[in-house]
Formats: sequence, structure tokens, C-alpha cells
Amino acid sequence: MNAESRRSTLLVRIVVKGVVGLGAIAGTLFGVAGRVDWPAAWFFISLFAVYLFLGAWWFVRHDPDLLEERMTTAPNVPHWDRLLVRAYWILLPTLFATAALDAGRFRWSEMPTAVQAVGAVALIAAFVVIWWCTAANRFLSANARIQSERGQRVVQQGPYRFVRHPMYTSLIVLMIGMALILGSWLAVVPAALIGVLLVVRTSLEDRMLTTELAGYREYANQVHDRLLPGLW
Repeated sequence: MNAESRRSTLLVRIVVKGVVGLGAIAGTLFGVAGRVDWPAAWFFISLFAVYLFLGAWWFVRHDPDLLEERMTTAPNVPHWDRLLVRAYWILLPTLFATAALDAGRFRWSEMPTAVQAVGAVALIAAFVVIWWCTAANRFLSANARIQSERGQRVVQQGPYRFVRHPMYTSLIVLMIGMALILGSWLAVVPAALIGVLLVVRTSLEDRMLTTELAGYREYANQVHDRLLPGLW
């Protein structure tokens, strides 16, 4: 398969995956809410759709190898990471269902529009940092693993100059932002639980990289913080 055919195949795969994912999110939000006249949900889905399809276009044009890596589960993914990913895929739909029940159906939460706007800003900021991470780190796998077959090395440019795991920082912000933009205080609970999972994953992955990836220990001695500059 030549490079152009490979890009076309990858683009079709990621677009199909994106459409299915957006459909699942929309189905959960509007299905559980029992209505489609929910402006916050439409706004969120629209933002997410723009992010997904711009991201797909960027990946296919600039780093198809990384896209392929992120769409594949390799055999050397540690057991602890597989468990954390399963927990994540339970909590994520729980977040959407909780928001739909709370803000969409029963309207238990009374969230000011200004707070929802903060959620939108957080969402967009998280998207930008996620893109920055993918542009800087061609080894940014969806799984915690050592990519020996891809010649993995320590990445120190871009956001990795400030913290060792900026992708997880942005994902935590993304989860909280989603709960806020949907207008649900209750959905902050599963969002926070996902944040806890990501903190645990950060700690375990950092330990794995320190022991198994050449040069990472020296990098960790230079960039001391894992998620938040000056804190941890």
C-alpha cells in the first residue's frame, strides 16, 4: 500500500470511528435526557465534532504513524493500564448519562451561564493542549507502553518542557469542562473520578518510563512536575 492509499484508509477509519463516537455521545445525552431541545448539549457536540474532524485531518496529513499507533492496542500494554482504561470507559458514559439526567431531564442543577462559559473555555483550552502534545510527541500512544519497535525516545519539547505528562493534565481539564459546559454539577463527580484514574495512571506510567525508557530518569530530574507546575 502506497503512502496516499494508507492515508486515505486511515482517514476513513478515523472518520468512521469519530462519527460512531459522536453518535454514541449524542444518543446517550439526548436519549437519557428524553429530549433534543437541549442547547448546551448541541453546543458541546458541535465543539467536539470540530475538534475530532480537524484532529483527524491533522493526523492523516502530519503523523499517520502516530494515528495508527493510537488506533491499535499492542500486546505489551501492562495489565494495570488495561484495567484503568476499562474503568475510564465505564466512567465516561456515566458522566454523560449523569449530565443528561441532571441538566437535561430533571434539571436538578442550577448552573449559571457564566460557569458553563468557563467550561467551554476549559474545553477549548484542553483541545489546544492535546493538539500541542500530539504535535510535539510522535510517541503519544493511547496506551501506556514502551514502543521499542517505533524507536521510542524521551520527548522534551513543547509542553513537555513544563510537565512530564501534559496530555493527562489536559484530559483532566477536558473532563471537568465537559461537565460544566453541559450544566451539571452532579456530572463533576464522575469527571473527578476520571481525574483520579488519570492521576493513578500518571504515577504508574511515570514509574514504568523511569525504569524502562532510556534517558527518562535524567529527564525527570530536569522536569520535576508530572501534571501541575510547582505542585506535582
